[in-house]
Amino acid sequence: MESAESEFNSKGNIHSKDELIVWLMKEYGKSLVRVAYTYVKQEQLAEDIVQEVFVKCYKKLHLFREESSYKTWLYKITINQCKDVRKSWNFKNLIFNNFSSFQSKPSNDRSPEEQMMVYEESKHISRMVISLPIKLREVIIFYYYEEMKIEQISELLGINRNTVKSRLLRGKQQLKKKIERGDQVGR
Repeated sequence: MESAESEFNSKGNIHSKDELIVWLMKEYGKSLVRVAYTYVKQEQLAEDIVQEVFVKCYKKLHLFREESSYKTWLYKITINQCKDVRKSWNFKNLIFNNFSSFQSKPSNDRSPEEQMMVYEESKHISRMVISLPIKLREVIIFYYYEEMKIEQISELLGINRNTVKSRLLRGKQQLKKKIERGDQVGR
């Protein structure tokens, strides 16, 4: 595994804590918002959580022990922050938006009609993913959307590799059933 020091140094010679935080925000900000969204299902709240993650990161940067990469460290902070928010009374009273706003933009190589079809399909699948139980949803998101390896997901979530594999399988099976039934999530 790449160490945090080599991960950071490979991006340039940054000498201050402020420069490091700016680099981390640029490098991982969007991914962290996407991950936070999978937990809280609300775009603005996900952005607020990630902002709080970077504030915590800034305050505790001196405690970073380089036992993992910055990416893994930030993901863990984000997940913990999301779990705290989900436990709060306020969270239970929020209105949720859809996950599709975080998907990659349609390709300009397609006609407008094709772009719209791809967007709608992506939006529908995203809704189905978000409707999965959190334990299945998080591994699906990390594996397919964040393109993490099973070992990375295992380390990040603090669960056995085989547990990650079984949750991936169950998540895919549930998604397949939803697609076959033509579930209209959120309608």
